Amino acid sequence: MPVSPTPTRRWLLAALAAALAIPAQAAPRPPLVLAAASLQESMNAAADAWARLGHARPVLSFAASSALARQIQSGAPADLFVSADEPWMDAVDKAGKLAPGTRVAFLGNRLVLAGAAADRRTVPLDRAGPLLAAIGQARLAMADPDAVPAGLYGKAALQKIGAWDRLAPKVVRAENVRAALALVERGAASFGIVYATDARASAKVRIAGIFPAANHPPIRYPVARLKTAASPDAEAFRRFLIGARGKAIFARYGFTPL
Repeated sequence: MPVSPTPTRRWLLAALAAALAIPAQAAPRPPLVLAAASLQESMNAAADAWARLGHARPVLSFAASSALARQIQSGAPADLFVSADEPWMDAVDKAGKLAPGTRVAFLGNRLVLAGAAADRRTVPLDRAGPLLAAIGQARLAMADPDAVPAGLYGKAALQKIGAWDRLAPKVVRAENVRAALALVERGAASFGIVYATDARASAKVRIAGIFPAANHPPIRYPVARLKTAASPDAEAFRRFLIGARGKAIFARYGFTPL
Protein backbone atom coordinates (compact mmCIF):
# COMPACT_ATOMS: atom_id res chain seq x y z
CA MET A 1 0.00 0.00 0.00
CA PRO A 2 1.49 3.39 -0.96
CA VAL A 3 2.43 5.64 1.92
CA SER A 4 1.03 9.17 1.93
CA PRO A 5 3.73 11.86 1.96
CA THR A 6 4.31 13.71 5.22
CA PRO A 7 3.34 17.42 5.39
CA THR A 8 7.03 18.36 5.11
CA ARG A 9 7.43 16.11 2.09
CA ARG A 10 4.36 17.64 0.46
CA TRP A 11 5.74 21.16 1.04
CA LEU A 12 9.05 20.21 -0.53
CA LEU A 13 7.41 18.49 -3.51
CA ALA A 14 5.23 21.54 -4.08
CA ALA A 15 8.27 23.82 -3.97
CA LEU A 16 10.14 21.60 -6.41
CA ALA A 17 7.12 21.52 -8.72
CA ALA A 18 6.95 25.30 -8.65
CA ALA A 19 10.62 25.58 -9.49
CA LEU A 20 10.37 23.09 -12.35
CA ALA A 21 7.26 24.77 -13.74
CA ILE A 22 9.21 27.89 -14.77
CA PRO A 23 8.83 28.23 -18.57
CA ALA A 24 11.82 27.16 -20.61
CA GLN A 25 12.35 30.68 -21.94
CA ALA A 26 12.60 32.13 -18.44
CA ALA A 27 16.26 32.21 -17.49
CA PRO A 28 17.92 31.82 -15.15
CA ARG A 29 15.95 29.32 -13.08
CA PRO A 30 15.40 30.83 -9.62
CA PRO A 31 17.10 29.30 -6.59
CA LEU A 32 15.15 26.83 -4.47
CA VAL A 33 15.73 27.75 -0.82
CA LEU A 34 14.96 25.40 2.07
CA ALA A 35 14.63 27.61 5.15
CA ALA A 36 13.77 27.27 8.82
CA ALA A 37 10.10 27.93 9.63
CA SER A 38 10.97 30.95 11.77
CA LEU A 39 12.24 32.80 8.68
CA GLN A 40 8.92 32.97 6.81
CA GLU A 41 8.28 36.72 6.80
CA SER A 42 11.90 37.82 6.63
CA MET A 43 12.97 35.39 3.90
CA ASN A 44 9.95 36.32 1.80
CA ALA A 45 10.93 39.97 2.20
CA ALA A 46 14.49 39.14 1.12
CA ALA A 47 13.19 37.22 -1.91
CA ASP A 48 10.99 40.19 -2.86
CA ALA A 49 13.96 42.56 -2.58
CA TRP A 50 16.05 40.25 -4.77
CA ALA A 51 13.29 40.17 -7.38
CA ARG A 52 13.11 43.98 -7.39
CA LEU A 53 16.77 43.97 -8.43
CA GLY A 54 15.73 42.24 -11.65
CA HIS A 55 16.28 38.60 -10.69
CA ALA A 56 13.82 35.72 -10.81
CA ARG A 57 12.23 35.46 -7.36
CA PRO A 58 13.62 32.50 -5.36
CA VAL A 59 11.29 29.61 -4.59
CA LEU A 60 11.01 29.22 -0.80
CA SER A 61 10.11 26.12 1.20
CA PHE A 62 9.74 26.43 4.99
CA ALA A 63 9.75 23.68 7.61
CA ALA A 64 11.63 22.63 10.73
CA SER A 65 15.39 22.64 10.15
CA SER A 66 15.48 18.99 11.23
CA ALA A 67 12.93 17.98 8.57
CA LEU A 68 14.70 19.96 5.84
CA ALA A 69 18.09 18.54 6.78
CA ARG A 70 16.73 15.01 6.56
CA GLN A 71 15.26 15.75 3.14
CA ILE A 72 18.65 17.01 1.95
CA GLN A 73 20.41 13.98 3.42
CA SER A 74 17.95 11.79 1.49
CA GLY A 75 18.92 13.46 -1.76
CA ALA A 76 16.28 16.14 -2.23
CA PRO A 77 17.58 18.67 -4.78
CA ALA A 78 17.77 22.31 -3.68
CA ASP A 79 20.09 25.27 -4.00
CA LEU A 80 20.39 26.80 -0.51
CA PHE A 81 19.74 25.58 3.03
CA VAL A 82 19.16 27.98 5.92
CA SER A 83 19.05 26.26 9.30
CA ALA A 84 17.96 27.65 12.69
CA ASP A 85 20.92 26.00 14.37
CA GLU A 86 24.44 24.81 13.66
CA PRO A 87 23.99 21.08 14.51
CA TRP A 88 21.55 20.40 11.66
CA MET A 89 23.86 22.20 9.24
CA ASP A 90 26.67 20.03 10.67
CA ALA A 91 24.60 16.94 9.86
CA VAL A 92 24.13 18.06 6.26
CA ASP A 93 27.83 18.87 6.02
CA LYS A 94 28.82 15.44 7.36
CA ALA A 95 26.59 13.88 4.71
CA GLY A 96 28.73 15.63 2.09
CA LYS A 97 25.90 17.83 0.81
CA LEU A 98 27.39 21.34 1.26
CA ALA A 99 29.35 23.22 -1.38
CA PRO A 100 32.75 23.84 0.25
CA GLY A 101 33.42 27.32 1.57
CA THR A 102 29.80 28.54 1.38
CA ARG A 103 28.63 27.99 4.96
CA VAL A 104 28.17 31.18 7.00
CA ALA A 105 26.37 31.83 10.30
CA PHE A 106 24.72 35.18 9.62
CA LEU A 107 21.78 35.67 12.01
CA GLY A 108 20.98 35.41 15.71
CA ASN A 109 17.71 35.36 17.64
CA ARG A 110 16.33 35.28 21.21
CA LEU A 111 14.25 32.62 22.90
CA VAL A 112 11.06 33.82 24.59
CA LEU A 113 7.96 32.67 26.42
CA ALA A 114 4.88 33.74 24.46
CA GLY A 115 1.38 33.97 25.92
CA ALA A 116 -1.99 35.16 24.65
CA ALA A 117 -2.09 38.86 23.82
CA ALA A 118 -4.76 39.40 26.47
CA ASP A 119 -2.62 37.76 29.17
CA ARG A 120 -0.60 40.60 30.67
CA ARG A 121 1.50 38.49 33.03
CA THR A 122 5.27 38.89 33.03
CA VAL A 123 7.19 35.72 33.88
CA PRO A 124 10.83 35.85 35.06
CA LEU A 125 12.73 33.03 33.38
CA ASP A 126 15.98 32.97 35.34
CA ARG A 127 14.55 30.46 37.84
CA ALA A 128 11.93 27.72 37.83
CA GLY A 129 9.39 28.97 40.37
CA PRO A 130 7.67 31.80 38.45
CA LEU A 131 7.40 29.73 35.26
CA LEU A 132 5.98 26.69 37.06
CA ALA A 133 3.45 28.90 38.84
CA ALA A 134 2.42 30.65 35.61
CA ILE A 135 1.81 27.39 33.75
CA GLY A 136 0.18 25.57 36.66
CA GLN A 137 -1.90 22.73 35.24
CA ALA A 138 -2.03 24.25 31.75
CA ARG A 139 -0.06 23.24 28.65
CA LEU A 140 3.23 24.50 27.26
CA ALA A 141 3.72 24.48 23.48
CA MET A 142 7.17 23.76 22.08
CA ALA A 143 8.68 22.64 18.81
CA ASP A 144 9.78 19.03 19.18
CA PRO A 145 12.43 19.25 21.94
CA ASP A 146 14.19 16.14 20.66
CA ALA A 147 14.88 17.38 17.14
CA VAL A 148 13.73 20.88 16.18
CA PRO A 149 16.14 23.74 17.01
CA ALA A 150 13.63 25.92 18.87
CA GLY A 151 12.62 22.92 20.96
CA LEU A 152 16.23 21.95 21.65
CA TYR A 153 17.05 25.50 22.75
CA GLY A 154 13.92 25.56 24.90
CA LYS A 155 14.65 22.22 26.57
CA ALA A 156 18.20 23.35 27.37
CA ALA A 157 16.90 26.58 28.92
CA LEU A 158 14.36 24.70 31.05
CA GLN A 159 16.97 22.18 32.16
CA LYS A 160 19.29 25.00 33.17
CA ILE A 161 16.76 26.39 35.66
CA GLY A 162 15.64 22.94 36.83
CA ALA A 163 12.14 23.13 35.33
CA TRP A 164 12.28 20.55 32.55
CA ASP A 165 11.41 17.41 34.52
CA ARG A 166 8.29 19.02 35.97
CA LEU A 167 7.17 20.66 32.73
CA ALA A 168 7.92 17.83 30.28
CA PRO A 169 4.55 16.07 30.92
CA LYS A 170 2.75 19.33 30.12
CA VAL A 171 4.56 19.98 26.85
CA VAL A 172 2.58 19.88 23.62
CA ARG A 173 5.12 18.95 20.95
CA ALA A 174 4.75 20.71 17.61
CA GLU A 175 6.29 19.95 14.22
CA ASN A 176 8.08 23.31 14.10
CA VAL A 177 8.24 26.61 15.95
CA ARG A 178 5.41 28.19 13.94
CA ALA A 179 3.16 25.25 14.79
CA ALA A 180 3.99 25.83 18.47
CA LEU A 181 3.11 29.50 18.06
CA ALA A 182 -0.21 28.55 16.45
CA LEU A 183 -1.13 26.47 19.52
CA VAL A 184 -0.80 29.57 21.69
CA GLU A 185 -2.71 31.67 19.17
CA ARG A 186 -5.61 29.19 19.25
CA GLY A 187 -5.60 28.88 23.04
CA ALA A 188 -4.60 25.21 22.90
CA ALA A 189 -1.64 26.06 25.17
CA SER A 190 -1.37 28.86 27.71
CA PHE A 191 2.25 29.56 26.82
CA GLY A 192 4.73 28.59 24.15
CA ILE A 193 8.50 28.71 23.82
CA VAL A 194 9.30 30.38 20.51
CA TYR A 195 11.78 32.83 19.04
CA ALA A 196 11.35 36.54 19.66
CA THR A 197 10.84 37.02 15.92
CA ASP A 198 7.94 34.54 15.90
CA ALA A 199 6.16 36.32 18.75
CA ARG A 200 6.75 39.63 17.01
CA ALA A 201 5.11 38.29 13.82
CA SER A 202 1.79 37.55 15.56
CA ALA A 203 -0.72 40.07 16.91
CA LYS A 204 -2.38 37.26 18.88
CA VAL A 205 0.48 36.75 21.33
CA ARG A 206 2.77 38.83 23.49
CA ILE A 207 6.16 38.15 25.02
CA ALA A 208 5.76 37.18 28.68
CA GLY A 209 9.47 36.71 29.30
CA ILE A 210 12.87 36.35 27.64
CA PHE A 211 15.12 33.42 28.48
CA PRO A 212 18.67 34.38 29.53
CA ALA A 213 20.92 33.82 26.53
CA ALA A 214 23.49 32.10 28.76
CA ASN A 215 20.96 29.36 29.63
CA HIS A 216 20.90 27.72 26.21
CA PRO A 217 23.28 27.25 23.25
CA PRO A 218 23.78 30.37 21.12
CA ILE A 219 20.99 30.76 18.56
CA ARG A 220 22.78 30.99 15.24
CA TYR A 221 21.32 30.65 11.73
CA PRO A 222 23.80 29.34 9.14
CA VAL A 223 23.23 29.40 5.39
CA ALA A 224 25.06 27.31 2.80
CA ARG A 225 24.87 26.48 -0.86
CA LEU A 226 24.21 22.80 -1.58
CA LYS A 227 26.17 20.65 -3.99
CA THR A 228 22.89 19.98 -5.81
CA ALA A 229 22.54 23.71 -6.61
CA ALA A 230 21.48 24.11 -10.24
CA SER A 231 20.35 27.72 -10.35
CA PRO A 232 22.97 30.13 -11.69
CA ASP A 233 21.58 32.67 -9.20
CA ALA A 234 22.13 30.45 -6.16
CA GLU A 235 25.51 31.79 -5.10
CA ALA A 236 24.58 35.41 -5.83
CA PHE A 237 21.43 35.12 -3.71
CA ARG A 238 23.43 33.52 -0.88
CA ARG A 239 25.82 36.45 -0.97
CA PHE A 240 22.89 38.87 -0.99
CA LEU A 241 21.45 37.24 2.16
CA ILE A 242 24.71 37.48 4.11
CA GLY A 243 25.57 40.94 2.78
CA ALA A 244 24.64 44.32 4.21
CA ARG A 245 21.36 44.64 2.30
CA GLY A 246 20.19 41.17 3.21
CA LYS A 247 21.09 41.49 6.88
CA ALA A 248 19.27 44.83 7.04
CA ILE A 249 16.09 43.11 5.89
CA PHE A 250 16.36 40.43 8.58
CA ALA A 251 17.12 43.07 11.21
CA ARG A 252 13.79 44.74 10.41
CA TYR A 253 12.08 41.51 11.48
CA GLY A 254 13.95 41.32 14.77
CA PHE A 255 16.89 39.09 13.90
CA THR A 256 20.40 40.00 15.06
CA PRO A 257 22.92 40.16 12.19
CA LEU A 258 26.13 38.33 13.06
